[in-house]
Amino acid sequence: MRHAVSSAPTVLLLSTTLDLGYLVEPMRDALPGADVRLWPDADPDSVEMAICWRPPAGVLAGMPRLRLIHSIGAGIDHITADPDLPDRPLCRMIDGAMAAGIREYVLWSVLYFHRDFDVAARQRAQRLWRARAPVPAGEWTVGVLGLGAIGLGVAAALRDLGYRVRGWSRSPKQVDGVECFAGPEGLVPCIEACDVVVSILPLTADTRRLFDREVLSRLRPGAAFVNVGRGEQLVLDDLLGLLDEGHLRGAVLDVFEVEPLPPDHAAWAHPAVVVTPHMASRTDRRDIARQAAENYRRAVGGQPLIGRVERERGY
Repeated sequence: MRHAVSSAPTVLLLSTTLDLGYLVEPMRDALPGADVRLWPDADPDSVEMAICWRPPAGVLAGMPRLRLIHSIGAGIDHITADPDLPDRPLCRMIDGAMAAGIREYVLWSVLYFHRDFDVAARQRAQRLWRARAPVPAGEWTVGVLGLGAIGLGVAAALRDLGYRVRGWSRSPKQVDGVECFAGPEGLVPCIEACDVVVSILPLTADTRRLFDREVLSRLRPGAAFVNVGRGEQLVLDDLLGLLDEGHLRGAVLDVFEVEPLPPDHAAWAHPAVVVTPHMASRTDRRDIARQAAENYRRAVGGQPLIGRVERERGY
């Protein structure tokens, strides 16, 4: 039985890891009349839209009037991990500013290794003044794994800086100036000649724990790894082992399987690892509110939703 839509819907902000209070006022501005509440301060029977980041398992299933589930970011795996997730439309953020932030972060990460900033950081600790001749960008190969809208922008930016760029995606794509690979059989051929490999992949059943020792060892000796996709894609202990053995040069990691990364984790102190606190990009609160409000109106009107997720694909 379909419930009538309220002219003043109840919108619930819920997360087990973040205080989403910063979204209350923007949501009230974007959806006038809405009753915007922070979990658990809401009657589950009244909630029509849930805006989430790592919501508590099982809670969404207890909302019979729920019409729409909305992520505050581009990722939705933190929502779909709920085994009791109800069959309601699920949307992720589509945000040009977020894409720009990730592009900037990746460009910095590639330059960090290409221009030997990692070497300079280690030499600084030893008070060593020793510079190496720079290698032209055209002699460096960067692999971009994930050629969605964000990955395509990253690949194009690296290409325009003169790097040799390789791209890998689930299905075949053609990108000007980028050597493209696709499918499971294309992953190793893509990464094995790269100086830096960057993951911008979504988390799916196929990408979970994808970067284990077997795959990472196929990177050329001295290569570096950058992860701005999802922490669950990387077997971190395998990466640290290959760094300790000298097979890999270094890593820049912005996402982790457990966040925040525990203070006693070995990655914090590893000299070849840069740990950042999931900061590659963050969507402006007003943009989250505007898209969520627009999607609510579209859901009410039976119109196509912005950023609607195909659950069977995982993005």
